[in-house]
Amino acid sequence: MNANKRKKWLLAGAVLLALGSGSVWGHGRVHFGFGFGPGFWDPWPFDYYPPRPIYYYDYPPIIIQQPPPVYIERAPAPAPQQYWYYCAASRAYYPRVKTCPGGWMPVLPETP
Repeated sequence: MNANKRKKWLLAGAVLLALGSGSVWGHGRVHFGFGFGPGFWDPWPFDYYPPRPIYYYDYPPIIIQQPPPVYIERAPAPAPQQYWYYCAASRAYYPRVKTCPGGWMPVLPETP
């Protein structure tokens, strides 16, 4: 065989090797070795693994703690003191005596 024929055979063998490696058929792998027959033969037909699934993770929920409401209880206002008004000059209380020359003296009422 002359050198020209030998180069053509080596080129044809390299092409067949590339076609038989599986990378042409979308497997995404390169196999090295010798293959015989048409280029669609794959020596490893069951070694295709699907791509890993993509996991989407939710963000953790944002929890905002509201402070509890604060109630300020106010003491009820004391009832205003009810006074009786005594007139010492006439020795009587106000509504019976309308005027008092010495001035009125406030007195807390007594319960019977």
